[in-house]
Amino acid sequence: MAITSELVKKLRDKTGAGMMDCKKALEATDGEMEAAIDYLRKKGAATAEKRADRVANQGMIVAKLSGDRTKGAIVEVNCETDFVARGDDFAGFANTVAEIVFANAPASLDALSTLQYAEGKTVGEMLNELTGRIGEKLQIKQFDVVTAGSGFIESYIHMGAKIGVLVELNAENTVDNVRLARDIAMQVAAMSPIVVSRDKVDKETIDREVAIYREQARLEGKPEQIADKIATGRLEKFYQEFVLLEQSYIKDAGKAIKDLLAPTVTIQQFKRYQLGA
Repeated sequence: MAITSELVKKLRDKTGAGMMDCKKALEATDGEMEAAIDYLRKKGAATAEKRADRVANQGMIVAKLSGDRTKGAIVEVNCETDFVARGDDFAGFANTVAEIVFANAPASLDALSTLQYAEGKTVGEMLNELTGRIGEKLQIKQFDVVTAGSGFIESYIHMGAKIGVLVELNAENTVDNVRLARDIAMQVAAMSPIVVSRDKVDKETIDREVAIYREQARLEGKPEQIADKIATGRLEKFYQEFVLLEQSYIKDAGKAIKDLLAPTVTIQQFKRYQLGA
C-alpha cells in the first residue's frame, strides 16, 4: 500500500507522534492505521490513541542569545498542565531544544525533530519518550532564529515563561542601548504590537479596519463624507494601539516608543510568543 503524506498526517493527528515515526510505522504495517498505532505504542512513540485531541496550551517559552548578542533564538514548547510545565524534566527538555534550535537554525519543525538530542536520540524521539514518561501531550509549537545585521538582539521572558520576546535593534551594543532594547522588549510583551511601523501593516488589514470603522459610523447615523473622516481618525487610533513605534510607552504614558529612540537607533524587528495564543 502506498504511504501518502495524507495517511502520515492522519496517523500523526491520532497519536501525536513525529512525522518520521508515523511514516516508519505505516511502512512497517503496510499502511494499516490501527496496526500502525499499536506499533507506535509499542515503540513508546504514542501513549494514547487520542493524545493529539488533547489541548496543550501550557508549557514554557525559552530564549537564547549569543555572548555578543548578534544571534538569538526563541522556542515555545507545550504541555497540558502547569504542573508539568514547572517540572525539571519538561524544563530541561525545553531548554535543550532551545539550544539545538540556536545552534542549528532548522528550516522547519519536522527538520528540528530529526536533529540529534542527547544520548544519541533525535529531538523527535526524545519528545516521544518524554510524552510516554510524563503521560501528557507534549509538542514543540514554534521557534525562530534571528541574526542581527549591524546591531544586536535582546530577549525578555515574562510571567513565568508564558510570554517571550526577541527584539533586534540597529544600534551600537552599549549598556544604555541594551537597557533600551530590554525596555522595548518589555513593551512588546505587555502591549502585543503587530508590527514595528505603520508601513508594515498590510493593505488587507487596513482595508478591513477602514470598512469596519465606516460601517460603525453609518450605523451611528453619520453621513457618508463624515463616515470617511471618522474612519480615518479611528485608523489612527488603530496604529497607536498596534504599531510598536506609535504605542504609548508603558513606563511613561506621555511618550511614544519612537520618542525613546535616538536618530541613529532603529527597531529592526521583534518576535513575540505567548502560550496559548
